[in-house]
Amino acid sequence: MAFGIKKLTPHFVGEMTGVDMRKLDDATFAAVKRAWRENQILVFRGQHLEEEALVEFSQRFGALETHVRTEYLSTEHSEILYVSNIKKGGRAIGILSDHEVGWHYDQIYLTQPAVGSCLYAVKLPSAGGSTYFADMSRAYETLPAQMKNKIDGRKAVQSYDYFNQYNSVATSSEQKKKTPDVEHPIVRTHPMTGRKALYICPGMTTRIVGLSEDESRTILKTLFDWCVQPEFVYRHDWQYGDAVMWDNACTMHRRDPFDEKSERLMKRTTILPPAELSVPF
Repeated sequence: MAFGIKKLTPHFVGEMTGVDMRKLDDATFAAVKRAWRENQILVFRGQHLEEEALVEFSQRFGALETHVRTEYLSTEHSEILYVSNIKKGGRAIGILSDHEVGWHYDQIYLTQPAVGSCLYAVKLPSAGGSTYFADMSRAYETLPAQMKNKIDGRKAVQSYDYFNQYNSVATSSEQKKKTPDVEHPIVRTHPMTGRKALYICPGMTTRIVGLSEDESRTILKTLFDWCVQPEFVYRHDWQYGDAVMWDNACTMHRRDPFDEKSERLMKRTTILPPAELSVPF
């Protein structure tokens, strides 16, 4: 099959066709990279990726993060984080179990947040576990001018500990030391494309700096509700062998729960911003 791309929504998300992620020559990779920037989310179907291949593909986009939850990393490739409800020897092998995971940006709580993530489906439940993505660029661009004026130039506090509380997960003292709360602009300018996007999420954004608690809460709720309107959201129903790569500078995501008796295993890599970007916004 010839290389191509099929739009899955009018404004973002493209499905790549005729692509084996293990075998990309330089020209095809350049086209994939360009398609990722243009579509923000790419879906690759029917892939057969060993961990080494997943890491090698992801590293072509940039350096990869070693996640703070080291107990859930691959023992062979520490760049891979397991997202799973599977237990071995009474211990969970991955994060996020089988419950609902609310809207969030990956690594928004870091000083230098990730620019991308790639999630590969290894084992899937019989039902549930769909992932939803929100187009935060269009969400910002279509905001009423009055709201843009309120938030442009302002920052918000992002908290990893708050995300864990949001998902009923404990944060160890060591993890808290590694992930202190940070402040980021509410409107992020994409480090690669220059396009603006809302850079907040219900799972990790706690307050707007410089506003009263009441005003901050009111504005954030308005923005959170605005971002998840159907016109901005894509739902991905996973198939075995799917790999989904999203732009983490301008899309947030959430996950449906699934039956705890069904096993689910996803493997994720996280792409860090280029070293030459001293300021990521």
